Amino acid sequence: MRRRRAFALPLVLAALLVAGLSLRSGPPDRALAVATVPSLGTAQSFAVLAGTTVTNTGPTVVTGDLGVSPGSAVTGFPPGIVLGTIHAADATAAQAQVDLTSAYNTLATEPCDTPVLVGDLGGLTLTPGVYCITAAAGLTGTVTLDAQGNPNAGFVFQIGSVLTTASGSGVNLINGAQGCNVFWQVGSSATLGTGSSFTGNLLALTSITVTTGTSLSGRALARNGAVTLDTDSISTTACAPQTTQSFSNTGFSPVRSQPAPYSGNGADPRCYYTGCGPNGLP
Repeated sequence: MRRRRAFALPLVLAALLVAGLSLRSGPPDRALAVATVPSLGTAQSFAVLAGTTVTNTGPTVVTGDLGVSPGSAVTGFPPGIVLGTIHAADATAAQAQVDLTSAYNTLATEPCDTPVLVGDLGGLTLTPGVYCITAAAGLTGTVTLDAQGNPNAGFVFQIGSVLTTASGSGVNLINGAQGCNVFWQVGSSATLGTGSSFTGNLLALTSITVTTGTSLSGRALARNGAVTLDTDSISTTACAPQTTQSFSNTGFSPVRSQPAPYSGNGADPRCYYTGCGPNGLP
């Protein structure tokens, strides 16, 4: 009886060890959701779009269109400058709001990564995916978005209520990340802190406040409320075109273009300087 127990104990320990290894080799703690970058439609050309009013103080520069619909009030331009077209309660602004709503709803229904993020994003380095914060979100310091060499990588942030960034905070893009592929879907209102540097398309259900001296590379798009500006720089962001290279299929030798045949009489005079090949061409 004792011998059987003596043999059974190592077997039990071995079984527990195998089980532990199998558990450790399971899926990672974070399950990646592939972010779908939505189309902004006609809202693509807008750097600023509001539902009720656009109000500015100081020499803000907006690079892109500025619009409001169904409201009509746009104040503070000048002294602010719009390097684009102002659309106040016209058909273009109305359609842009329709397209903004469509993009907002697409972002709001994308499946989230797990675990869900909580609180402040400052100090984090994030890879492409869909990041959900069920309540309020903040940004103190810098959040880094790492595309891991994929210029088409998408970053989507679903925020349940408000987004507030601290003074001097920022968004850092590395390894091919592009601001055109960064989307912030805010379930209430957003406030960008003084002197902050923010990147991405900011889509808020209610209002957006861009405080003094803030730089936004992207868009401030508010569905139902106001956009308030104060001595800021806001410019639309577009994805860089992808370049391709062509190579000869005969190794490393460049593909040589063939000149037109000589149509004159006698020897081709171009051969005097360069010599002619076996095909009779320079």
